[in-house]
Amino acid sequence: MRVGEITDKKIWEDFLQKCTEKTFFDSWNWGEFNKKMGDKIWRFGIYEDEVLLGVALVVKVTAKRGTFLTVSHGPITKSQEKDMRSVVLKALLDTLERIGRAESASFIRISPIWERNEENIGIFGDLGFREAPMYAAAESSWKLDITPSEEKLLANMRKTTRYLIRQTLQNKDIEVVKSNKLGDMEVFDKLNREVGKRQQFIPFSLKYTKTEFEIFAQDESALLLFGKFKGEIVASALVIFWSGIGFYHQAASLGAYAKLALPYRLQWEAIKEAKLRGCVMYDFWGYVDPKKYPKHPWAGPTLFKMGFGGQPYEYVKTQDFPLSMRYWITATFEKIRKVRRHL
Repeated sequence: MRVGEITDKKIWEDFLQKCTEKTFFDSWNWGEFNKKMGDKIWRFGIYEDEVLLGVALVVKVTAKRGTFLTVSHGPITKSQEKDMRSVVLKALLDTLERIGRAESASFIRISPIWERNEENIGIFGDLGFREAPMYAAAESSWKLDITPSEEKLLANMRKTTRYLIRQTLQNKDIEVVKSNKLGDMEVFDKLNREVGKRQQFIPFSLKYTKTEFEIFAQDESALLLFGKFKGEIVASALVIFWSGIGFYHQAASLGAYAKLALPYRLQWEAIKEAKLRGCVMYDFWGYVDPKKYPKHPWAGPTLFKMGFGGQPYEYVKTQDFPLSMRYWITATFEKIRKVRRHL
């Protein structure tokens, strides 16, 4: 086994194109985004006899709670077999331990998109990982196969969801416009801050969202959808299209216009756009079981997503590998923050 850096975008993207389980957190552009935000990154390939078996985008995070290396939604392996994943993760860990100590990191954090089962959990446990106090990336997702026709997709939706979409289509005061203009991120940011005040959370900064949009828009992989009522923008969604998948990444809407059901229309337009771009899957992103966790902050949004049809995908929970005693200070801090956020 050999671990080496990949510097060719085509090699990286071609490998991921052949993989089923992946998100745009694995994309070349996500690495470019992190670099532009000032973070140090590594794009590693794990080889056996010069055959590429897996890849991992590694980011060095320097935060108040500590310095650490993170792999969000990786490593991605060519095969999902246990033996393959074990050797890939072991080789990657050996490299990350060496880099982590050289970079004064207190731990390594990996958020894999491997199916949550005893076998996959055991692979991490056997190497000395422990479950992280907080997730680093979405640990579960709601996904929809969008290969059926539009008529079939509508028929498979929850009755209420389908009704609300049709209501917005019949309302002449409602209009949906699409934009790939970087300046329009400021309009999205304004809506997002309104949502933050209403729901009492701190949204991503304008610099963060604008940089992300700029990087992905260069490949025509990012799109803003705006919902207008009588000419006023009252709802928006940011969607990423990558490697045959459409990702519902962020959204915002004004509470005063909730009865118009514009978020339903925006999702339907995003799904249709994904189909036009040749995508086979639409990833609604974060999911929690609303029956098990009715008070979780994601319970309401999950019910909204479930109305479009699809199924849940639950992954191995975020795993930490401590490198120094400083890790336990971070772990305690994150446990306290998790309780405060009701997660």
